[in-house]
Amino acid sequence: MGQAVGDVLGLAAGVAVSPLPIVAIILILATPQGRLNGLLFALGWVLGLTALGAIMLAIGGTAGASTHEQPATWVGALKLALGALLALFGARQWRRRPKDSSQAHLPTWMAAIDRFTPVKIWGLGLLLSGANLKNAPLTIAAGASISSSGLPLPQQIGTLAIFVAIASLGVLAPLAVYVIMGERAKSILTDWRDWAARHNVAVLAVLFFVLGLKLLGDGISILTS
Repeated sequence: MGQAVGDVLGLAAGVAVSPLPIVAIILILATPQGRLNGLLFALGWVLGLTALGAIMLAIGGTAGASTHEQPATWVGALKLALGALLALFGARQWRRRPKDSSQAHLPTWMAAIDRFTPVKIWGLGLLLSGANLKNAPLTIAAGASISSSGLPLPQQIGTLAIFVAIASLGVLAPLAVYVIMGERAKSILTDWRDWAARHNVAVLAVLFFVLGLKLLGDGISILTS
């Protein structure tokens, strides 16, 4: 199980470093029902990652992700495709990054986040984790790695739980600071929000590219072994 956890640790860290979701939860915590809305967002986030990872475990179990204790060929092909996709997105993001980080713009929907209903807040967490251009490929790759590890199902589920926990640290950290510090957390969270907003594109570009190269390497290794 230790090796399986090690295989997905970098992928989990890549999901955790998600500037837009971090900005989103900080804005949510500033709403009148900040604590409730923050918890709903975090719940949606965790559920999105868990559901996507569980789907991959189910697919891997029925499609034979592991053969003779080695990842199946289709797992290598999947990682190769996901790696190429992420690397291309990374190069595209890097070309589009603003020359001056102070000119970075957040999505327009963030301006209306204080008017979101609790259901929309929950759905936003679900969307930003399970349907995100960076997080979804990384979670799919993690699920494929776990399902091809040859571990018994209970240990696969445990490894997925560890992946989700680590991948959720970026979202859970602002929530924890808010719950523990209350009003005193405002200045800290504002600094985090401003930094994430300014460097969102550059951070995503680097993460896309580096993690894409990692998956490319993993895919090539599986296909040539």
